[in-house]
Formats: sequence, structure tokens, C-alpha cells
Amino acid sequence: MRDFYFYSPTSLDEALTLLDEHQDDGRAMAGGTALVVLMKQSLLEADHLISLARVPGLSGIRLEADGLHIGALTKHREVENSPLVRQHAPLLADVYRHVATVKIRNAATVGGGIAHADPAQDPPPGLIVLDAKVKLLSKAGGERVLPIAEVFTDYYETAIRPGELLTEVIVPPVPSEARTVYLKFLPRTADDYATVAVAAKAERVDGVARNLRVALGAAGPTPVHATAVEQALEGRQVTADAIRRAAEAVAAQVDPLDDFRGSSEYKRDMAVVFTRRALERVLM
Repeated sequence: MRDFYFYSPTSLDEALTLLDEHQDDGRAMAGGTALVVLMKQSLLEADHLISLARVPGLSGIRLEADGLHIGALTKHREVENSPLVRQHAPLLADVYRHVATVKIRNAATVGGGIAHADPAQDPPPGLIVLDAKVKLLSKAGGERVLPIAEVFTDYYETAIRPGELLTEVIVPPVPSEARTVYLKFLPRTADDYATVAVAAKAERVDGVARNLRVALGAAGPTPVHATAVEQALEGRQVTADAIRRAAEAVAAQVDPLDDFRGSSEYKRDMAVVFTRRALERVLM
């Protein structure tokens, strides 16, 4: 691992100033569970590493009129165990419970996981189906809010601009009549990445699918918002055949990689299977 300068700011303004000064060769570090590994493997270079550990006000979970506000430095384990999350967005508690091991969840942060942009992570599909947004701050541009589905642009790449810091995630209220599910296909150990993972949210009104959201992880270079599945079933009468046909639409949207968890063809087949199962869970 190459040498770098290390900073430990004690205020948000100081952190933003450092990020502004070192836009091209600076990196913010939260829990460090992914960043440090990538730097050790020389897969990521940063001449200036800016720790957020001493910056106040970036952690915690609170309920406001527009939904849950989750600070970027909030640990995965906190989301998993939060009574507020379990009451108002139980899908998130379930999703974060599936991340790796308890040791990792006690160190990894919500904002760090999003900024890391690993397409096989568990949280992004859940955040997408809940229509979450992220708040970004920078010295030069001020505040910017992005839908979570627009954050991920390519393999390990995001729409976060140089000098910007992800400060919180906002999860809108989930209607009480909505049903949610997160399914993760794990052929290996429980702490491994999924071969495919699917999150879904839907309401069934008089037998008709409403407000359907479906997203997948480990199914392409970014988390996949399965709009083709939603369009195939939204506003239609729920039947086993309608669900099957809608699930088949996901095959054209995913673009999985060949690896030791399966071939791209196998993963595409599993994406269809697990999308169908997720739809059955939230609609049947």
C-alpha cells in the first residue's frame, strides 16, 4: 500500500474543506471495511485520506415528516436493530441483517456502503424499492439530493462528485398496507455475497398490483431497478401466470458476471426464479 496523508477533522465544515482541497486525490473514510482492503490490494489509490470518525452529527436514526433519516456514519448493525427502522421500514432491518457478519456490521457504515458501490451488496436493492434518497454536501456546490437509484453508475462507480460527501439517507414513509421482502440466494456460506438477491415492495388492492417496486443485487455492474417487471405487472390483476410473465421480464434487464458463484446464464435464470418468488411473497 502506497504512502498517504491522513486527516482527522473534527467538524463537518473541516471535512468538506479537505475534500474540496483534495478533490482528485482525496478520499473520505468511514468504517473503512472496504476502502482499506482496496488500498492494500492497490485497487484504489488515495494520496489524502480523510477520516470521518471524529465528525459529529453524521450518525443516528431519526423519524421526520418525510420519513426516516439515517446518518451516513450509522453502522449497519444499528439499522438492523433499530426499533424505528423495524417499525417504519422493516425491510431495511432485514436487508442489513443479511450483510456479511456481525463483526462487519458493527464496523461498516450506511454511507460508506453506498459510496463503495459494490453491486453485490445487500442494502442497495432494499433502498431502491423503498424509494430512498441520499443527501450530498460539498463546499462548492452546497446540498444535493439524489434518488438512490441514480447514485450507482457503473461497477464500483457512483454519481457522487469530487468534493462531495454523502451525509444521510432519507427513506420515505412505507404505507402500512405495503408488503416487502428480501430474498438472497446463497449457495455457499451465510456471509458470502449472493448469487442473486431480490427486494420487492407492493400493495394488492382489490386483487390488483399497486405501487410495485423490484430491485436486484449481484445481477449486473450496478444494482438493478427492475422497471420492466414493474411495468409488466403494475395495475394488473394478480394471478400466478401474470407474476410468472412479469418475472421473466427481468432476464432482459440483468447483466450478471461469470464467477465462481455461477455462470452469467445461470445467474440470469436465478434472477427470474427469485424475482418470481419475491413477487409471490408480496402479492399472493
